[in-house]
Amino acid sequence: MVKSKEGDMTPVTSTIEPAAPRTSPAQTLVPVPPAALRDTMSRFATGVVVLTVGGDEPHAMTANAFSSVSLDPPTVLCSIAHSAVMHSAITASGRFGVSILGAGQEQVARHFADKKRTLGAAQFDGIDWRPGEHTRAPLLSGSLAWLECELSDAHESGDHTIFIGAVLGTGHGSDEPGLLFFDGKFGSPITDGWQPTR
Repeated sequence: MVKSKEGDMTPVTSTIEPAAPRTSPAQTLVPVPPAALRDTMSRFATGVVVLTVGGDEPHAMTANAFSSVSLDPPTVLCSIAHSAVMHSAITASGRFGVSILGAGQEQVARHFADKKRTLGAAQFDGIDWRPGEHTRAPLLSGSLAWLECELSDAHESGDHTIFIGAVLGTGHGSDEPGLLFFDGKFGSPITDGWQPTR
């Protein structure tokens, strides 16, 4: 209703168009197949680490889903599949070590990525390592650097768990180039491009 100049109330009508229904991305996008995501992410070059847990049942696993999270307080993360032995090992131990691999440690990376290898302490046979001061987790000799971490948080996401580690100590080793993983292959950085090792 509006008031006219003469003071009477004149009804006014208007038409309001209904809002278009909103759709979320999940309703409009076709799910990405796991193989497609794996292929896409293979184009993202990463470093390579070996995660380790000490104790009575020591274990190690090659990984590239590893990153720093915060400098203050110092924290890092690693993402591990629920089906991996390391998933239960880190959960049970509450502490873990990280060895950042150099370009000359490809065979070490392949060894701890081999699901057919013997598990337990025997998987470290022939591998030079020392126990970490804070975690007693094996730290691999010849690595570029090491970190020792205490598990501070864990977040499940899909078929993986993101483990957050508070850094208890760090160390530096070799100055050689780092070992990289790109397009499903190990390699090393060079000044004029990508240098696959195989």
